[in-house]
Amino acid sequence: MVSTEYERRIAARFATFDQDGNGSIDRADFTAAAKALLAEFTVPARSDRGQALYAGAEAFWQGMAGIADRDGDQRITREEFVTGAVKRLRDNPGRFAEIARPFLHAALAVAGADDDGRLGTADTTRVLRVLRVPEEVARQVAAALDTDGDGRIGEAEIVPAFARYFTVTE
Repeated sequence: MVSTEYERRIAARFATFDQDGNGSIDRADFTAAAKALLAEFTVPARSDRGQALYAGAEAFWQGMAGIADRDGDQRITREEFVTGAVKRLRDNPGRFAEIARPFLHAALAVAGADDDGRLGTADTTRVLRVLRVPEEVARQVAAALDTDGDGRIGEAEIVPAFARYFTVTE
């Protein structure tokens, strides 16, 4: 892949995390994502599902900071993301899946996953839209995640796909 395409893909991944668009990723971005999901699906923050989502967001932030925050200032710059997170995630995508899992699991519950932990493609699209994925891309991703074509998407499909998306190769 040419460097400009690689850089474009990195920028898209970085923007997904930089919820407030201030040019860095920090705890507030993860909290904002959780808050936005709760608002979208009208789940109270103080409910069990709301608290689980905030705990998942904090765990996700801590994992990302441990991977990428090289200077310890509690924010991840684009450079740290490219040189730290992307390289480490490429080298060990399973690690990324594990740090993302608590947040993704809780997000499924907030979005109304059924008893077997699965979500419809329309609600999956809504989750992706809240996380700043463009509408058309969100629809395409939700459809692609439904690997068996039954209209339902579960954690077993989402976690590895999430890791693959953020595992950017040159």
